Amino acid sequence: MQLAPRIAHIAGTDGDGWGIYYRTREMIRAGERVLNLTIGEHDVKTDAAILGAMHGAAMAGHTGYTFGAGLPELRAAIAARVQARSGVPTRAENIVVTPGGQSALFSAHMALLDRGDTGLYCAPFYPTYSGTIRATGAEAVAVATRSSRAFQPEAAAIMEAATRPTARTLLINSPNNPTGVIYSRETLEGIAEAVRAADLWLISDEVYDTQVWEGQHLSPRALPGMAERTVVVGSMSKSHAMTGSRLGWVVAPEPVVEAITLLATVTTYGVPAFIQHAALHALAQGEGFEAGIAEPFRRRREIATRALAGSQAIRAIPSAGAMYVMLDIRATGLSGNAFAERLLEEERIAVMPGESFGAPAAGHLRVAMTIPDADFAEAMARLAGFADRLLP
Repeated sequence: MQLAPRIAHIAGTDGDGWGIYYRTREMIRAGERVLNLTIGEHDVKTDAAILGAMHGAAMAGHTGYTFGAGLPELRAAIAARVQARSGVPTRAENIVVTPGGQSALFSAHMALLDRGDTGLYCAPFYPTYSGTIRATGAEAVAVATRSSRAFQPEAAAIMEAATRPTARTLLINSPNNPTGVIYSRETLEGIAEAVRAADLWLISDEVYDTQVWEGQHLSPRALPGMAERTVVVGSMSKSHAMTGSRLGWVVAPEPVVEAITLLATVTTYGVPAFIQHAALHALAQGEGFEAGIAEPFRRRREIATRALAGSQAIRAIPSAGAMYVMLDIRATGLSGNAFAERLLEEERIAVMPGESFGAPAAGHLRVAMTIPDADFAEAMARLAGFADRLLP
């Protein structure tokens, strides 16, 4: 008896990249004080009014099976939000509701890739990306970006990767996890040109679109000729602090929506109706509510900037969005893995090594700005001091 080979194919050979996080969780469970900057989850919980709406919907009887692409009224609300934020005409028929953003990523790739195909993605990358692509049976191929260019993807590199005859999709993420970078219009226009030339689908992970500190977020779906070949992933997790509620969506041309809806029929059977009603209530709170959820990360970005200003050992990648800062610590002579291990052992500060997010982030750290301001300020000051003490 053996497992299906597809499971080994999903896992790949690089591990899941979360070793530091698992160790940190065990240390905290054992009662140790660890300043945990590893995971992108809000330090505030889901708003009580949203939970009240969820409870009320459940008590009103919305506890049965859900079928199809989602509640019509929720799909319409998401479509209106997407159209208002992107300027691209969007109908409810372009929306399918999924059990979280990860399910949306999985469903989009399942609809667009098959065994023998190649799915491209930009590195550094969120650790599930490569496994999600491999879950379809396809091969996952990273397109490297460079720290010296603030990890902005280069059209020439994408064009080169897209020349593979089996390439079918390209996955991008802006605002970006792990780097905090927002892709510029120039970058996105170069990406759009490359995917049009190679006749690829573009899958755009935009779950951090409410966390923008400098400039503005531009959805590539809004660029000329891109709406018909772009699939956008969205989620309530980051915008409304609803990570555990598992409510995401896909924005796509109708044939893709229909394919993902068919996939849901044989996998998830949809999202519980009481959660969908809670999401509808949350979306109705408007942009001011979303700005309030994002504001702590704006503050902490400034805290990090001040704490690192005098460091000789750390170069911060300019963070324009998302709840992360990426730090280049190569001047210390340590790898990201070695630095993160020593920081945890000696300072009880937990960060993610850049190597967890792909080879281009080697020698870097990802810092999640997800603990209260005072603790975050302490962590950043101690991290900077630790790094400077390591200088040769």
